[in-house]
Amino acid sequence: MRTSAAAGTAPDHEVAIVGAGFSGIGAAIALDRAEIDDWVMIEAGDGVGGAWHWNTYPGVAVDIPSFSYQFSFAKRSDWSRIYASGAELKRYAEDLVDSHGLRSRIRFDTKVGGAAYDEEGHLWRLDTDRGEVTARFVIGATGVFSQPKLPDIPGVDEFAGTTAHTARWDHDLELAGKRVGVIGTGASAVQLVPSIAPEVEKLTVFQRTPIWCLPKPDGPIDGARRWALENLPGAKLATRLASQLYVELTFPLPAHFNGVIPLGKQGERVGRRFLREEVDDPVVRDRLTPRYGLGCKRPGFSNEYLATFNRGNVELETTAIEAVTAAGVSTIGDRLHELDVLVLATGFKVFDRGNMPPYPIKGRSGLDLEEWWDENRFQAYEGVSVPGFPNLFAILGPYGYNGASYFQLIETQVRHICRCLRHARKERATAIEVTREANDRYFRQMLDRRTHQIFFQDTCADANSYYFDRHGDVPLRPSPSVETHWRSARFDLDDYRFERRLSPAPAGSHR
Repeated sequence: MRTSAAAGTAPDHEVAIVGAGFSGIGAAIALDRAEIDDWVMIEAGDGVGGAWHWNTYPGVAVDIPSFSYQFSFAKRSDWSRIYASGAELKRYAEDLVDSHGLRSRIRFDTKVGGAAYDEEGHLWRLDTDRGEVTARFVIGATGVFSQPKLPDIPGVDEFAGTTAHTARWDHDLELAGKRVGVIGTGASAVQLVPSIAPEVEKLTVFQRTPIWCLPKPDGPIDGARRWALENLPGAKLATRLASQLYVELTFPLPAHFNGVIPLGKQGERVGRRFLREEVDDPVVRDRLTPRYGLGCKRPGFSNEYLATFNRGNVELETTAIEAVTAAGVSTIGDRLHELDVLVLATGFKVFDRGNMPPYPIKGRSGLDLEEWWDENRFQAYEGVSVPGFPNLFAILGPYGYNGASYFQLIETQVRHICRCLRHARKERATAIEVTREANDRYFRQMLDRRTHQIFFQDTCADANSYYFDRHGDVPLRPSPSVETHWRSARFDLDDYRFERRLSPAPAGSHR
């Protein structure tokens, strides 16, 4: 990869967006609205939708109400259910791309292998498997629920039957009459298990840590409900506000302000009562009972998962796995569970190496982002920018997401990014870099709020939560949603340095 720009050359595009999930789609729409239309979107897959393009396992659906899981500027009333299916979210992504005229500027089947900042040219060089792409600014929109995480279990590659991961489901896979094992009891398993249990001969669920499973206020949106949404004045807005409040009360407030607003305890009472009502066998019920506080790890919402363990063909195995063999899964004590199909519901790379960042990124003087985070812990100003990496912005950077709707996060972060880009145009700046002082100030603010977060209470010690990174931090933003909105629109632009490169003029400066 070249390290300097030839004098007088301009980048291929003003902005490169990496990722065509909802983060990338939201960024592209916002850029067009800001009249920054010289952008390209680079996507490794062959379609849009991100997590909803890759995750197509049986039962896949959104786990917050659809009225919150959508853009505020593209609210729909034609969801089939309160909690939309994965297929509907995929269609929503396709509709947004087509209705906003984005598709022609998306490069599909193009994987970014690395990025390097050209200090002389004030631009980024993206190394892709289809050649180099240069851009003045880069927006990282790769998300966190796309790259499958394989379990660290001896022999997992030696299984002689069929192995599937929920994040890369094979729809030619036949489960009817098969002996199926599912490793994992996270959010994906909560949806998958009840969906496949009726068709398999035997289903064994291997559980390391039980999940808090809460009742799901779901139901079809048809008849009177649909008529009201489509015809009553203010119905869409009122429904969205109620949905947003529900989402705020079920995670951001109880998780980040547990020491002030003890909503988690009330949620735990609901969860335990639901467990008693749903599971008949007291021994199985006890094994499904979490020993950590609600909010320590991502909870599940399902009206079918717990009751599935009442079925005669479903077994809950809580003895630790010793190894995977050619014949099946062996647990400690030499019990072999013979299987025809092994399903890995083991989640995704989140704060793991290879996902954050998703490819090698070199900033000023060759500074490596992964190494910088290793040495300094995960941090980013407002979850967007990192000092030493000019012109690079993230939708889902450390301490950006507060646990509410991802669509809320996308709109918040894109508002922040567009403020920076518009100011750069005003100043005719070609380089934007957050100051170290501003970054350090924000990081201290985030750490100072740990006192009231559920994650750092003793009750989370046994949660085995992916919220925790390799430094023992939880890089979620401890803020109510209203604060994230406020700060994205009002952060001090002086927290950034805006530099001008005299030649050539920045792309798009003719506007």
